[in-house]
Amino acid sequence: MYATTDTLATAPAAQGGRSRWLALYTLCAGMLMIVLDVTVVNVALPAIQDDLGFTSSSLAWVVNAYLIAFGGLLLLAGRLGDLLGRRNVFVAGLVVFTAASVLCGLAGSQEVLVIARFIQGVGGALTSAVILGMIVTLFPEPREQAKAIGMYAFVASAGGSIGLLAGGVLTQAISWHWIFFVNLPIGVLTVVVALRYIEKDKGIGMSRGTDVPGAVLITAALMVGVFTIVKPAAELGWTAPRTLVLTAVTLVLLAGFIVREATAANPLVPLRIFRSRTLTGANLVQALSASGMFGIFFLGSLYLQRVLGYDALEIGLAFLPTTVVMGLLSVKYSEKLVMRFGPRRPLIVGLSLIVLGLALFTQAPVGGNYFVHVLPVLALLGLGGGICFPALMGLSMSDVKPEDAGLASGLIGTMGEVGAALGLAVLATLSATRTAAVADTKPALEALTDGYHLSFAIAAVIVAAAVAIAVTVMRPAKQPTDAATETEELVCEAV
Repeated sequence: MYATTDTLATAPAAQGGRSRWLALYTLCAGMLMIVLDVTVVNVALPAIQDDLGFTSSSLAWVVNAYLIAFGGLLLLAGRLGDLLGRRNVFVAGLVVFTAASVLCGLAGSQEVLVIARFIQGVGGALTSAVILGMIVTLFPEPREQAKAIGMYAFVASAGGSIGLLAGGVLTQAISWHWIFFVNLPIGVLTVVVALRYIEKDKGIGMSRGTDVPGAVLITAALMVGVFTIVKPAAELGWTAPRTLVLTAVTLVLLAGFIVREATAANPLVPLRIFRSRTLTGANLVQALSASGMFGIFFLGSLYLQRVLGYDALEIGLAFLPTTVVMGLLSVKYSEKLVMRFGPRRPLIVGLSLIVLGLALFTQAPVGGNYFVHVLPVLALLGLGGGICFPALMGLSMSDVKPEDAGLASGLIGTMGEVGAALGLAVLATLSATRTAAVADTKPALEALTDGYHLSFAIAAVIVAAAVAIAVTVMRPAKQPTDAATETEELVCEAV
């Protein structure tokens, strides 16, 4: 089966068709607000630095404080959704995120802004971790579920490029404060609609998963791990003593968590969930694809800014075709592709198109032309993402029991977040190292471009590894018809 047709006893199985879709739009609005926040803030960082007096090193904490809380709490938040009710956790997260956004906008000092960003990360984790689990519960029928997941995947994957545009407009037209204030009306409206159209579920109860030691271990491991990636690893290098010590601490915490979950009577994360090759493979693919894609959006923005001379608004407009293509495929065609070919083959084809786009980006020169050297790359990334990400989201939930849907949703989010942070740190470090190595023999712009080319090539290799996992580890979710089989084989052979 493509996805489970079971539902929790307390799930809104009888919820009407219209209200289910309104509930989906509400969930997507909540996810969009979370996703937009990351890239909106990136665009506004120079203005924030000038206004609040951040140094170049301390400015990173405006982003890192959010990422540490968000990445560290996703898995725990997903499981809390199973235990306490997913709507409860979703709404609580929206309230925390919205209140923290107002605090960010009002911040008049560095300390207040960094603390508020950490609280934002907590709210973002609570909100986003349970969304995918709620979607598969709302839409148990395969065709509708594929369409719903397509909409979610578009918001989750393409929202970042929308944030680049929105951040540029708000920062230049008004001030950086409004990138946070704009969340207030959106957040309040989303909470009101969520309470109206998302039926309340009771969850399975804390008695089924009260595992305080496990929660402490996994949250600490993820927070320390994300901190290690975004701070000492990115700034000091992967072989620096501080990086090695924190990496060792992360591994010890993870080992302790695994031991705890294997022996606990009511584990926070039942290890049986990883027996599914489909779920395990989907999470590995998610980590690898996020590593390649997120890092390239960041470094691609730097290429446009530092090499081609684009400003913030122009960068946002430049990435718009990716959003348009991805949105068209995710919303309009992903469901048809999944139902026609099953989710595995669209995943393989989409990832392969992303690899092709990343490889093509390695040819972008110093004096590159947007329509010749950038637009084809962004179109391929949008095309590949629009085909593969909805299929990947569906596969990640396809073998999951209803009572574990929140956990699986949080898990796929955690892998994406950690993968993105790791990919960005690795690619940015290698790019800077390459640029420094050739700086004495090449002009500054050529040295920068050499560094970007290396990172683009490595990103292509990382996503190619995701293709290999999709081919060898993940099994088709269902057997297609004979006619479909022939078409699928031709597609795979072409790739």
